[in-house]
Amino acid sequence: MRGRGMAAVLAGTALATVLTGTATADDGLARFQNQRIDWHRCQNGPDDEAGKELDAAKAQCAEVTVPLDYGRPDGRTIKVAMSRLKATDPAHRRGTLLYNPGGPGVPVTYLALMVKNAAPEVAARYDLIGMDPRFVGRSTPLNCGWPSPIVGSAGPDRRSFDRTTALARDLASRCAAHRDVLPYVSTRDTARDMDVIRAALGERKLSYLGSSYGTYLGAVYLQLFPGRADRVVLDSALDVDRYGPDLARYQGPALAGVMRDWAAWTARHHDRYRLGRTAGEVLAVVDRINRATGRGPLKVGRFQMDSRVLPMIMFNVTGGDSDEAYGSFAADVKVLGDAARGVEVTPTPVLEQVLTGFSGPDVDGASAVQNAIFCADRAASRDPETYYRDIQAHRAEEPLFGPLIRNLTPCTFWPVAPAEPPTRVRNDVPVLMVGATGDPGAPYQGQRATHRALTGSRLVTLRGAFRHTVYAGLFSPKNDCVDRIVNRYLVDGVMPATDTTCTET
Repeated sequence: MRGRGMAAVLAGTALATVLTGTATADDGLARFQNQRIDWHRCQNGPDDEAGKELDAAKAQCAEVTVPLDYGRPDGRTIKVAMSRLKATDPAHRRGTLLYNPGGPGVPVTYLALMVKNAAPEVAARYDLIGMDPRFVGRSTPLNCGWPSPIVGSAGPDRRSFDRTTALARDLASRCAAHRDVLPYVSTRDTARDMDVIRAALGERKLSYLGSSYGTYLGAVYLQLFPGRADRVVLDSALDVDRYGPDLARYQGPALAGVMRDWAAWTARHHDRYRLGRTAGEVLAVVDRINRATGRGPLKVGRFQMDSRVLPMIMFNVTGGDSDEAYGSFAADVKVLGDAARGVEVTPTPVLEQVLTGFSGPDVDGASAVQNAIFCADRAASRDPETYYRDIQAHRAEEPLFGPLIRNLTPCTFWPVAPAEPPTRVRNDVPVLMVGATGDPGAPYQGQRATHRALTGSRLVTLRGAFRHTVYAGLFSPKNDCVDRIVNRYLVDGVMPATDTTCTET
């Protein structure tokens, strides 16, 4: 399959035309671009609450047909699902805006409704499109039947690392049955699907709002189809040159930063959480929990939580820097701190939900397809020793998160190679970028690197905030300054003259 996939990518002027974004009548895509879209209700049965809510909001749903392999447009096809919320002010409708909130591997048909509710002035001017990326959600879903959704942390020593290595190898092997489609689960192909949707909708250009992984998808679209982009907003941009299976290994300093900010907040609320009167005392509790799981699993209610899972739980510190989010995380740490002292504990509702998810199988295939996208976008090192050496080299400075973010993944043992090389993003298409200096999910230095790669971009920096995504309160606290700049651009087309700064209030 690898040879055939590479040959398909490199052969023929048809694909070369697709890659440059200059489609012509003979590139083999006309039948996809000109297909009729049959809109229908969104609810897929009595238990489909998301579809029911979309129907109540007067959304429409549809499926479009796209090539599995854009190098062979006359070959096998798949279906990609989407929802549409029509502009609420049709007299002043500007066009179509496609939304992707991140992931990768997150279904979006329902989440477009979040944009309508959070940014009504934008929803007034645009038809909002939520597209489930290929092999995600309703779009020809892929499920490898994984018995566990995570590889998790490499833990404290060689034995624990070897256990995660065996798990990663096993998970990868379970996807081998899908080797005929795995090379085409890529961001590049999803970007091509976006352009088919643009054409099928009859739009000359497409506007776009993407956050987190959605920023990488948007940047790839700009690179492939620079003449097709209208107004583009990238919220909390990933580093386009580092994106891939090992992207998380660059998050260490940002994770330490948000952990310190949370610890300082928690120390100010010692009367409630009893974790310490200083940030240092609070962080010492976290360290004790980590060392305790290194010695053996902690009993947390009905669960046994070990060193493989703990850093995944602690990753919830990245959920936002609001009082509500920080308080919820502090409550979790209080429970874990008590468990580390041998106290019988009852997990918080959040801990119960997260531990339940980690202890069960990957029921809907979401984790497998997320890994599949990473693996299709960039090849990973296939030598487990490189990961172990990296973990050991950084264990002292990253004792909690290092064995997680630097650990190997199923991509190390993936059954197929990427069909194409990683996308090199370098263009001058106008783009508005927004992001926070303390972002733990998209470190600010990576945002700035992408800003330099997108030479037509303007960067709006939210200073003093430790949150991932900053626009419209979709996944983190609202900031009026950021929202005002983004909405003015999307609605009126006014881009800031220079890079600018907002502050957290």
